[in-house]
Amino acid sequence: MKANYRNTLILTAGTILGVSLAIGHGVLAQKSEPAQALPLEELRTFTDVFTRIKRDYVETVNDKTLLEHAIRGMLAGLDPHSSYLDDEAYKDLQTSTSGEFGGLGIEVGMEDGFVKVIAPIDDTPAYRAGVKAGDLIIRLDETPVKGMSLNDAVKLMRGKPGSEIALTIVREKEEKPLRISLKRDIIQVKSVKSRSLEKGYGYVRITQFQSHTGEDMVSAIEALIKENNKENLYGMVLDLRNNPGGVLNAAVSVSDAFLEKGLIVYTEGRVEDSRLQFKATPRDVLNGTPLVVLINGGSASASEIVAGALQDHKRGVIMGTQSFGKGSVQTILPLPSNTSAIKLTTARYFTPSGRSIQADGIKPDILLEQLKVADAEPAALGSIKEADLNGHLKNVQMDKDKDKSGNKTAAPAKDENPPASLAKTDYALYEALNMLKGMRILKASTK
Repeated sequence: MKANYRNTLILTAGTILGVSLAIGHGVLAQKSEPAQALPLEELRTFTDVFTRIKRDYVETVNDKTLLEHAIRGMLAGLDPHSSYLDDEAYKDLQTSTSGEFGGLGIEVGMEDGFVKVIAPIDDTPAYRAGVKAGDLIIRLDETPVKGMSLNDAVKLMRGKPGSEIALTIVREKEEKPLRISLKRDIIQVKSVKSRSLEKGYGYVRITQFQSHTGEDMVSAIEALIKENNKENLYGMVLDLRNNPGGVLNAAVSVSDAFLEKGLIVYTEGRVEDSRLQFKATPRDVLNGTPLVVLINGGSASASEIVAGALQDHKRGVIMGTQSFGKGSVQTILPLPSNTSAIKLTTARYFTPSGRSIQADGIKPDILLEQLKVADAEPAALGSIKEADLNGHLKNVQMDKDKDKSGNKTAAPAKDENPPASLAKTDYALYEALNMLKGMRILKASTK
């Protein structure tokens, strides 16, 4: 990739079931604020509660369990993305850069005491079962989620590959809860997918941001250019829909691939090391070729960094629906035991123009509602054209094109089994392709 960015243990995603993201070494672990006077009254209250539980609770609870619960509660009370990582969760996090995980394949957060789906990940059990961004999970098998911590809910959803779990989901516009059965699986996440939509028009989808996503995307684009036998493409669609985020540096790398100069993103926090700026380096992999970026309500965090940077620099047209609105950055801080850690929100990030998208999201340049396109009913008599009218003028050019035998050139054979229209299978992508074609026509007309 163009730039070798500072290796920070910074996340821009929330909690992913069986898919956790982290890279590098913690930059905030060595910093601490000046010592402040301890709140003695509050500590006395804590000690009193601790003692009462030890003495009077219906069952015996050991000190380690009580203190871990206290730590979890302390972090959970801050925001939906800060959490305590016990031995098991921390090990999952440390091994996550392999791109292979066990679980359901959804990123989740908490909302009103329920587990909220931020986005399902492509080609995972959750995606195939029809789980959607915005779904609220209210029951896991027969266990209600209300009152449960996010970590406890995640633990219930994890399990041995091949084992089953039923999610009871509340979905907007559905009259009653849905019950969806899923089979846990080993999830192999391919971060970058690509193909040609038509000759000269490329399509790249990023499912989530891993440590090598930037390099993989550039390789995919170069392969598309070669496949189309061109020095460059006419246009490209970058699909970030239902991308829950990932590693901050990967979002920077992807943005940098299309920008030649200027700020990409900056972060601001209380600790000096959380105040970072990332700038673009020379070379646009597409050399200014028109770019359309697709987003929706499942596009979160790192996806919003990319969309925001390209939008502010006017490097791409953002199409779709408003994004999720996660504008905070989490840092993994290992604890002294080195077997556990905390995931702590340490900064907010801002787009180049200074926009904070926290709880707001990226608003698309062109709003596209999530529609399904169906064929219109054919007219009973068919459409009438000029050629059907009595006494219409002949097309002189058409007559010249007749062959020597006096017959018109044969029409191409009709496909007996035409492929499904892109408009039917993916309306937003269909509109993005049309936008690129229009931009190419406009560019040619101004030469």
